[in-house]
Amino acid sequence: MASIKSLNLLGSINKVITRRSFSTTNAVATKQMTVRDALNSAMDEEMERDERVFILGEEVAQYDGAYKVTRGLWKKYGDRRVIDTPITEMGFAGIATGAAMAGLRPICEFMTFNFAMQAIDQIINSAGKTFYMSAGRVNVPIVFRGPNGAAAGVAAQHSQCYGAWYAHCPGLKVISPYNSEDCKGLLKAAIRDPDPVVFLENELLYGVQYTMSDEALSKDFILPIGKAKVERSGKHLTLVAHSKAVELCLDAAKELAGKGIEAEVINLRSLRPLDTDTIAKSVSKTNHLISVELGWPSCGIGAEVLARIMESETFFHLDQPAIRITGADVPMPYAKTLEAAALPQVKDVVEASKKLLKVK
Repeated sequence: MASIKSLNLLGSINKVITRRSFSTTNAVATKQMTVRDALNSAMDEEMERDERVFILGEEVAQYDGAYKVTRGLWKKYGDRRVIDTPITEMGFAGIATGAAMAGLRPICEFMTFNFAMQAIDQIINSAGKTFYMSAGRVNVPIVFRGPNGAAAGVAAQHSQCYGAWYAHCPGLKVISPYNSEDCKGLLKAAIRDPDPVVFLENELLYGVQYTMSDEALSKDFILPIGKAKVERSGKHLTLVAHSKAVELCLDAAKELAGKGIEAEVINLRSLRPLDTDTIAKSVSKTNHLISVELGWPSCGIGAEVLARIMESETFFHLDQPAIRITGADVPMPYAKTLEAAALPQVKDVVEASKKLLKVK
C-alpha cells in the first residue's frame, strides 16, 4: 500500500515538473520546421483558402514532388488541383499562364529553374508583359517556383542562379527566400499577389530546420514582398545577401565577432522589388558595404546593390569602396573540389571584411 502511495506521489511530482518545464523553457516553446515543410504548409493553406489555387508540374502529384515539397497535396485535393505534366516546360508554363489570365491562380513548379530556360518565353513575354500590354486589363496571378542556384555535384547545367536574369525584367516580382519563415510568409504572399511572381528556392536548404515563431505558424502569416530583413545587427560593416548566401554571411559574422568586428547581415528576401532603403539605412550606420551572392559576377544582384548605393545619398556615408563577393565567372564544375572553389566560402567573406576595414 505504501509503495502504491509512493508511486502516486512520484507521478504527481512528475506532472508538476512537466507543467513547469512547459511554462518556463524557451526550447519547448519554439517550433522547428524544415524549408520543405514550410513551403508545403504555405501551399496547403492557400489551396484550402482559395479554390482557384492549383499546382502543376513534373511529378508534383502522385510522386509527391521531386523534392517532396508538394507531399500529400494530391491525396488531399485530387487530380483537378494537383496536376502531373509531361516533361515540357514551355507547354505547362504556357497552360499555367493562360489559366492565370482566365482567373485561376496557378503554382507552376519547375524541377529546377535551369529547366525553366525552356519556358523563359512564357515567363517573361506571356506572363510578365501582359498586364502592361493590355493597359492594365489582364492580370496574370501566377507563381513560378522551384529550386534555383548551385546544388551539389550536378555540374554546369543544373547549378545556375537565375536571380539576376528575372530581376532584370519589368512585370515580374522576384523572391529569393532564406529560411522557413521566409519561405512560408513569402510564398503565401506570392500566391495572393495579382502579378506574376518568380519564387527562387534553394535545393540545399529544403531539409534544413529553422525556428518558426507562433506568428509564422498561423494561417494568416504573410510577409511583404519587397521588404528586406536585418538578420543580425552590427555597427562596423554591412553584409547583404539572399538565399543560401545569407547563411554564409551569418557564419562569417560569427567569426568576425570573435575578432571584435560586428557585422550587420541583411537578408534581401526580395530581388525585385529591391529594398534599397534597408540597405541604405544600414550603410549609413556602418559606413562599409559588402554584397555576397552565389551567382556570377557580371550584371549580378551585387552589381545592382552597389550601383544603387553609389547613385544615392548613401554613397557619401561610405568610408571605403563597396565590394562584391560572387561565384567564379565560369560554368559550374562537376568535381567536388572545383565546385567548392567556384563558390564563395565563409573565409572569403571574413578576409574581404578584414581587408575592407584594414584589420589583420
